[in-house]
Amino acid sequence: MMINYELLDKFYSAFKNGDAYAMAECYHENAEFYDPAFGQLNKGRPAKMWEMLLSNKASSPKINYVIHEAGKNTGRVDWTAEYFFGPDKRPVSNSVKSELVFNDGKIISQHDSFNFWRWSQQALGAYGYVLGWTPILKIIVRKMTNRRLDKFISK
Repeated sequence: MMINYELLDKFYSAFKNGDAYAMAECYHENAEFYDPAFGQLNKGRPAKMWEMLLSNKASSPKINYVIHEAGKNTGRVDWTAEYFFGPDKRPVSNSVKSELVFNDGKIISQHDSFNFWRWSQQALGAYGYVLGWTPILKIIVRKMTNRRLDKFISK
């Protein structure tokens, strides 16, 4: 469906251009988001997550995306983010698969998946290599990212 294709193109083009506000316009007011690093987000937190991530101009990501499906109710997008992570500025290239659900011309659900172990090896080095495949590191990362998001929102 062309309307949902345009919605996805707007969302990922805004991401590519570092425009978190344009990304937020694409979300339904009841949008939910999930990925391995943040876990489940809702109640306006998905848009705030992108705003937080894109507010760090020191590590502006390079984004590439391909829209594979933009149907009446669902969409699928593959995207890659290349950026530098953490104080050590480790180079990361993360390939993500997004599955999206639309409602009222907006994104109401976004489920992003990526290889957490591969990401953790790049982002965290030896620590990620040793522990990245375990559930414990995913729990630690989720607590850290959500604490950081809470702090960002409270500003």
